[in-house]
Amino acid sequence: MRILTCLFALLIASPLYAQQSPYDQYPDAQPPYYRVRYEASTTPGQLIYPVNYTIWIPPTAKQIRGVIVHQHGCGEGSCKSGLTGAFDLHWQALAKKHDCALLAPSYEQPEKADCQMWCDPRNGSDAAFQKCLADLGGKSGHPELAKAPWALWGHSGGGHWAGGMVMLHPERVAAAWLRSGVPLFQTNPDRPSIKAHTLTDSVLGVPIMCNPGTKEGVTDKKGRFAGVWPANAAFFGTIRSKGGCIGVAVDPLTAHECGNQRYLAILWLDACLTARLPKIPGEPLLKIPQDNAFLAPLHLGESEFVAPVASGKFNGDKDKSVWLLNKDIARLWSEYSKDTSVSDTTPPPAPTDITVEGNKLSWNAEADLESGLAHFIIERDGKFLARLPETGKNPFGRPIFQNLQYSDTPSQPLVIMEYVDTKAELGRQHTYRVIAVNTVGLQSN
Repeated sequence: MRILTCLFALLIASPLYAQQSPYDQYPDAQPPYYRVRYEASTTPGQLIYPVNYTIWIPPTAKQIRGVIVHQHGCGEGSCKSGLTGAFDLHWQALAKKHDCALLAPSYEQPEKADCQMWCDPRNGSDAAFQKCLADLGGKSGHPELAKAPWALWGHSGGGHWAGGMVMLHPERVAAAWLRSGVPLFQTNPDRPSIKAHTLTDSVLGVPIMCNPGTKEGVTDKKGRFAGVWPANAAFFGTIRSKGGCIGVAVDPLTAHECGNQRYLAILWLDACLTARLPKIPGEPLLKIPQDNAFLAPLHLGESEFVAPVASGKFNGDKDKSVWLLNKDIARLWSEYSKDTSVSDTTPPPAPTDITVEGNKLSWNAEADLESGLAHFIIERDGKFLARLPETGKNPFGRPIFQNLQYSDTPSQPLVIMEYVDTKAELGRQHTYRVIAVNTVGLQSN
């Protein structure tokens, strides 16, 4: 067995493996995008898989205040989907608002290989991640990346990784959203490769949201992912019983797919970054103000929904309550917990830089922070011409302009903001207008 293990490690570290991997097709990384890639290591304790890190730097940011990490899950398909994470317009809107970089790793895990060898950060991915921040800081001209705090989002094994980073570096983590995956505090005899973490008091001040699908052991207790909820419940219960800033938002519609979680996750991270990032970059993260917190009973869909209340008015068991940052987050959490229909009353930003070359239109647009970007309406001479795309493709939630993969990242090839008017009259000058529409149907002005 030892010989086979060593041979496998050498195989995945070889140039032959890198050439034959399915990870060699990815969007071009020209500024404001930057990329580094590290080969696999055969040194014990270091990362045994190659890894690709892509980062987006907001062009308007003079100094980076933090790094938002969008971490994919386990398996070859999910790992490959990480190649487009930094190109997601909706997550870029969050990053831009807070002068943060948006980073998406892609661990090149072979199919059916041991996911723990990257999603447990102690197996080399912590060191590789911190190295990439220093290297990308040099490439982008933002050396502050190496010491900036992190806001972590992770799906499945990525949730295990993000939670593990909270355990290891609580002083660096502004907040962590764990979709369908959490680290463990006790060793599981059935999974000896999953090592237990140690809970320290410093972790208790980090805002954490556990986000399992209801079909992951909450209402469906026999499905493929039925073990997700018991692990989430144990993780949540351990931290909350010690007064930790942790909540649970059960997705009432899904199993392991990400569904509509981004419409709560992005606004939750927005609130956490607002509360925690210091005004002067480089200073320690701010402590969470507990006076504004709301509490709610854990809602598992088995009883009538009970709305959150201000922490001072909560009469239940606080050690088992869902912790919510403030009143606004409590409202959004309530909407999400019922049917994921997180509301929005603000229109998206209007498209900019509209150009016409012959009969081809192109433009730029930013996503709506609250509701993302669903499609564009194109008008010619004041009348409707087209909708782009005609139908958004997202089998896991609201239709969205960039389309979404299983791990909540845009599909390849990336959709471009371009339209060819094949019915334009030759020799006639037309006036065009492009309108952005978010995922709740609101149009830009």
